[in-house]
Amino acid sequence: MIGALPPHTAPHAVVIGGGPAGLMAAETILDAGYPVTLYDAMPSLGRKFLMAGKSGLNITHGEPIDRLLDRYGPARARLEAAIRAFGPAQIEAFAHDLGIETFTGTSGRIFPVGFKAAPLLRGWLHRLRAKGLLVKVRHRWTGWAEDGRLCFAAPAGPVAVQASAVLLALGGASWAKLGSDGRWAAAVTDRGVATTPFAAANCGFDTRWSEHFSGRFAGQPVKPVALTFQGQRLRGEFVVTAGGVEGGAIYALAAGLRQALDAGRPAVVDLDLLPERPAEAVAAALSRPQGRHSLANHLRRTLSIEGVRAGLVWELSTAEDRQDMGRLARRLKALPLCLTAPRPIDEAISTAGGISLEALDERWMLRAMPGTFCAGEMIDWDAPTGGYLLTACFATGRAAGQGVATWLAESR
Repeated sequence: MIGALPPHTAPHAVVIGGGPAGLMAAETILDAGYPVTLYDAMPSLGRKFLMAGKSGLNITHGEPIDRLLDRYGPARARLEAAIRAFGPAQIEAFAHDLGIETFTGTSGRIFPVGFKAAPLLRGWLHRLRAKGLLVKVRHRWTGWAEDGRLCFAAPAGPVAVQASAVLLALGGASWAKLGSDGRWAAAVTDRGVATTPFAAANCGFDTRWSEHFSGRFAGQPVKPVALTFQGQRLRGEFVVTAGGVEGGAIYALAAGLRQALDAGRPAVVDLDLLPERPAEAVAAALSRPQGRHSLANHLRRTLSIEGVRAGLVWELSTAEDRQDMGRLARRLKALPLCLTAPRPIDEAISTAGGISLEALDERWMLRAMPGTFCAGEMIDWDAPTGGYLLTACFATGRAAGQGVATWLAESR
């Protein structure tokens, strides 16, 4: 339970965590007429949000809503109401209200014009402060006191705070230097809240490149390419790293890859280096007379395979494959890339795990702790990059903020 307030104290909320979910929750509560104090461990708000904007901020995705909801896998049923209420159209309108124009890219991803997070965050914080938001930075939440007060480690020493309701939006467990370190998990499990262990979600994977291949091609993008794993095929691109692979197409398959590795099963992705050409056309091209040309030149002349894609052919095929043009044609449509382990969790763009969905009621309030609500990536849901992560953070922040407002209204 939340710590008891002195008599005649006006209801007010505390939001802990200054990322998109926490900020959206704070604004929702403020709009309902309740004062909000927001606490964050870092010196400034939205640090991971700003980092995401450095590579081109996907604030949401423009695909049909049912397809978008499918991106959340097993969590779809629990997230659906929140996302339908505050989905892509509402997120674009939110950005426009802040003076940020948006556009839809060829992939369906929706970006702010300029691709940066800073103008949006700056405008948002200005609006929130105008609405009365009180912000306390450099206040790291450490749990609850015996009387239910919220405890913080602050520059001037420990602080204990009473609140009518609290909303936790503490993020996952990746990019600890930006504030998402998962250290909050112990405090909630001590209070009887069910959690799931954190795991790297949108992350790269290790493989066993040869020194020659790694030294020559690390850092290079592979495109066009299609990847197939456990019957799921998708078009996209990825980047070769010194010890493995990373990038959007890999992230989209990460959940299944991680589950296979955790279960001790092989995680082998089939790479189609010629996704726009049917197998018959590839075989026909390779069957042309090679003459005195080397195989590398033959691949370049007939199929435009060169550079890192040619390197992958030599790295992932056998000598027997390369001696038989029919066999090589089949290999070019399904080069087996064996992944051995996910990269460390702190390198992941996002994490799975956290507070179990079953631990939350329909208002996003903890069943074990009435008056305490949760939002964002600290809840155990998972989604690929491309705007889906932010969509769910915005949507759950708004839904949990509405839950807080309802709780405060009922508590009067």
